[in-house]
Amino acid sequence: MSLLQATDAEITALQHAAELARTVAGRTSPNPPVAAIILDPQGRRIAEGVTQPAGSEHAEVIALRAAGELARGATAVVTLEPCNHTGRTGPCSQALIDAGVVRVVFGVSDPNQQAAGGADRLREAGVQVLADVDQGEIARGVLRPWLFSVLQSRPFVTWKFAATLDGRSAAADGTSRWITNAESRADVHALRDIVDAVVVGSGTVLADDPQLTVRGLAGASEEELAPRQPLRVVLDRRHRVGKEYRVFDDAAETVVLDTAVPRFALKALYDRGVRHVLLEGGPTLAGAFLEARLIDQVVGYVAPKLLGSGTPALQDAGITSMADAVTLEVSDVSRLGDDVKIVGRPVWPTGQEE
Repeated sequence: MSLLQATDAEITALQHAAELARTVAGRTSPNPPVAAIILDPQGRRIAEGVTQPAGSEHAEVIALRAAGELARGATAVVTLEPCNHTGRTGPCSQALIDAGVVRVVFGVSDPNQQAAGGADRLREAGVQVLADVDQGEIARGVLRPWLFSVLQSRPFVTWKFAATLDGRSAAADGTSRWITNAESRADVHALRDIVDAVVVGSGTVLADDPQLTVRGLAGASEEELAPRQPLRVVLDRRHRVGKEYRVFDDAAETVVLDTAVPRFALKALYDRGVRHVLLEGGPTLAGAFLEARLIDQVVGYVAPKLLGSGTPALQDAGITSMADAVTLEVSDVSRLGDDVKIVGRPVWPTGQEE
């Protein structure tokens, strides 16, 4: 529906809800990261809530509890259509009805057929509903990986790489610490903090012995572990990685997948409830994912350094000519000190996305 059908207070509340939802990215899967805000009849904010980890309460229920009796006659503003099914929790659409909410404004319709139908249930109960308000903005934001995973039945894949200006991820002698500066490295940890899983190949573990954890957030020291850690995933078809590597320490859970086929790996992770994957593997694994058209977002950190030789950031992607080149639709370019961060969406040569 048109933005003109929502009040200024509702639009403002929806924008605030989108920001709130970002605070639980990576913490709710397989459920979506959702935020809800309750407004009184004058459009004043009286309560808010965000979805908790799977099996716990959804955003609407938390916001309604915080509002208490003030929810009767109020408006609920939600980033995603309130659910209409009973799983480990009850339907949020019915909770809104029971609380006496008279109007619901939500940003994006739920594509999950198992949970969809909340808007119809609300309307049948006499609740006024404004659907798909500011849909594009929210769908491109924190909900994007979850919406993608529902429609594609696989996790959304973000490929992160760090390289010199001439495209090298390591020097000729194998050294790769540090290509980028401290600001870029901190940004990578913030990126890890919003995904469900970090994926590497066995070669990266053997060469670099990475810990693959989230560290140094919110003013913590550079080595201080964050309270919540993504799943660490190692693709190790040949069983080369032993338990002595840091990826197997007790800082986070680690899964080893006995496959070199990206699609099989993503299917296994999806079945575990993973909805957003951060691919941090080396150039061969990145090339395999790119060749299979299984990269949905690229985040590149480029340092103002030149090596002239060494390991490239990407190889073996099945690209042999400029006609086969994958173009990035760039959504953001920013400076991190002297480094440059580029975020983009792959556009495949045929013009078709996988």
